[in-house]
Amino acid sequence: MSLLPELRYPSVPELVSTARALAAHRPGLCRLRQVGVSRAGRPLHLLSLGRAGPAVLVVAGAHANEPTGGRTLLTLAERVLREPELRDGTSWHLLLCADPDGASLHVTPAPRSLLDYHLGFYRPAGPEQPEWSPSVLPADRLPPETRALTGVIDELRPRLQVTLHGTELGGSWVQLTKDLPGLAEPFGKSAAELNIPVETGASDAAGWPASGPGVHVMPGPESGLPYPSMPDDARRSTWYHTHRYGGLTAVVEVPMWASDLVDDPAPHPAPEAALRRLAGRLRRDAREVERVLTEVLPRLDGAEGPLLRAARWGLGLVPGLADDWVRSPPAHPTMAHVGSVDAFGRRLPLRAAAMLLRVLREADDRAAPGLERLVASWCDAFASRFRARWVPLEDQVEHQLRTVLAAARYTRERKV
Repeated sequence: MSLLPELRYPSVPELVSTARALAAHRPGLCRLRQVGVSRAGRPLHLLSLGRAGPAVLVVAGAHANEPTGGRTLLTLAERVLREPELRDGTSWHLLLCADPDGASLHVTPAPRSLLDYHLGFYRPAGPEQPEWSPSVLPADRLPPETRALTGVIDELRPRLQVTLHGTELGGSWVQLTKDLPGLAEPFGKSAAELNIPVETGASDAAGWPASGPGVHVMPGPESGLPYPSMPDDARRSTWYHTHRYGGLTAVVEVPMWASDLVDDPAPHPAPEAALRRLAGRLRRDAREVERVLTEVLPRLDGAEGPLLRAARWGLGLVPGLADDWVRSPPAHPTMAHVGSVDAFGRRLPLRAAAMLLRVLREADDRAAPGLERLVASWCDAFASRFRARWVPLEDQVEHQLRTVLAAARYTRERKV
């Protein structure tokens, strides 16, 4: 009998409760322990399965607004316990949530639309994100969540770390810190079977070499950054911490809503004009949010908090990013890449507006209704432009699970 709760996005307390039940049910194979605390004092838990063999570390909840990974972890744990061959020569270690403080602020029960999703939206500012903080902060200022994660990596020395990510609208893709030959085939097969588009031109991986459709290999330190203005550099993130021990990291992205417009590999007929247009819209949308922020700030005395910090952080990225799109376009942009940039350009101001809206609604500010109308119209336009269709949660989970297991199999077989 399954110990998993009903199929939905679980909260962190539900993740811990289910992991505790699994450990009690199979004490010879499971161990649940605390490996750190958050800035607010919330515990970080690691569920370990199996007793011997090189380690695979799987991380969920690094970004509060990407909820699929927690459910995938629970499904993976039950699968590993049920199938002894998965434990043969491998020990599994599951970090239930890398950012429990962030998870407590993002509200994703069962969103019916992009508007539902954004009305509860939260994603921390860059310095407060566990995986990204090393790229924007000095070592002596890293948050405790980051120190807990790197401490687990130092202890386990995993041959593979898989970190479970997602996007609200788009396709699925994988980012690797080292190439893992062969992964693209099972990844693409899984996506096709589950009717999830493969995002072949993800803006997150602009200019990176591809190991196969949707599988991108991060560049080495000698390479330039695709977007020079962006403060976060993947090569300085916790993803590369595994390299100290000869391991690698795979980042598995899966969408909540899919768009079939993000997997077109055909060359874009007029990329420079398209990127100029998208940069202009990004600047205009950001100015609309900044105008509201400027108006309300004098009325929000004492309201500075994580939501407002995150909104301002996101808006601060816009000018440089828009310039990057115009000044540093990729050499041969595809339709998929321009589509991914289009989605990114809608996403950044929309997220800032959604988080500011939460602050205004809490303060019962008179600007809230107008901003809510703007957020709703942007959500509708986003969904309409990309012909958004919901990916059933069981398919989101199954695709992440299959990709995790394939990556673990290839690292084991190739002794990566």
